[in-house]
Amino acid sequence: MTDHIQDRRSELRADIDRINLQMLDLLTQRARIVQEIDKLHQTMNQDFYDPQREAQMLTALEMANKGPFSNETIKALFREIFRASLAMTEQAGRAKILVHRKSVDQRTVITLPDGKTKIGDGGFQLIAGPCAVESYEQMDEAAAALASRGVKIMRGMAYKPRTSPYEFQGLGEAGLKIARQVADKYGMFITSEIMDQSQISMFLDYADIFWVGARNMQNSFLLKALGKIDRPVILKRGLAATLEEFLYSAEYIVSSGNPNVILIERGIRTFEKWTRNTLDIGGVAVLKLESHLPVVVDISHSAGRRDIAKPLARVAKASGADGLMVEVHPNPPVALSDAKQQLDFNEFYALMDEITDPEKTS
Repeated sequence: MTDHIQDRRSELRADIDRINLQMLDLLTQRARIVQEIDKLHQTMNQDFYDPQREAQMLTALEMANKGPFSNETIKALFREIFRASLAMTEQAGRAKILVHRKSVDQRTVITLPDGKTKIGDGGFQLIAGPCAVESYEQMDEAAAALASRGVKIMRGMAYKPRTSPYEFQGLGEAGLKIARQVADKYGMFITSEIMDQSQISMFLDYADIFWVGARNMQNSFLLKALGKIDRPVILKRGLAATLEEFLYSAEYIVSSGNPNVILIERGIRTFEKWTRNTLDIGGVAVLKLESHLPVVVDISHSAGRRDIAKPLARVAKASGADGLMVEVHPNPPVALSDAKQQLDFNEFYALMDEITDPEKTS
């Protein structure tokens, strides 16, 4: 009797093994059909995911179900199949975008006009300067301090989009002129935030690197317009943007013809109140893995406070980032914007010592 039971169990297990292989074959067939449908959707510029179609399929499965699995179980099983199909098409889609890393050694290296200043070549580049251009004297003092420590890229923000319309909005083109004059004096390059595509021709006279702020990260019209210029573009992650959204924003620029894009992680908005934003250092590692574009970490806007600048700079460098952005002002307490996060010169020198020779400050 026992032998008969064991034989029967073996037969049933063999049936399960055979059905498993049949199901695998059917799932493979289904996946290939999904890929074909995805190709058709791409041709028509349509999204693959269709929630109405998914609901229709689940309803049909419920009506056809004769047990012993409950309808809830059947729906749960097929939802997993649907999710796997969607993930497959999304992964294939990511692999096709230009900013996606195709090989381990692929990297975009951005070389500035001097032929020596590079971002993305394996070094650790500094971008520094005041939050905003306030006067010639202020920028001249800042540039002298930065140049003394080898900084080649200076912030020259002439337009300041602010949360409140009553706060300092920047000097406009007059600020760009000041930034350009000071940069030329000290042999530096200027990066400045552009607000609208109508400003491009003006910015070409002053800025070496165009800067797209967090509020404009998803301004597709501006991004596409910047894809048609021959200047590098710094793209900041939005206030609550996912990494996928961030890379697709970069894709707008690159796919429009400009491959020289620098990504800046500037922190994301969370429930935390002790810092201005939450620095997503894990996001930096993921960006370096998924994309060949250089990544810079903004420790000023992520923290919103100067007292933790040094440890954040260490973390940024250790993460594999290609550079650091930090705000530096001759007299932070009287700064017209973001006074709490800007470093004075002594704090800046200490930070530079920390990231160039940490043993001196340990």
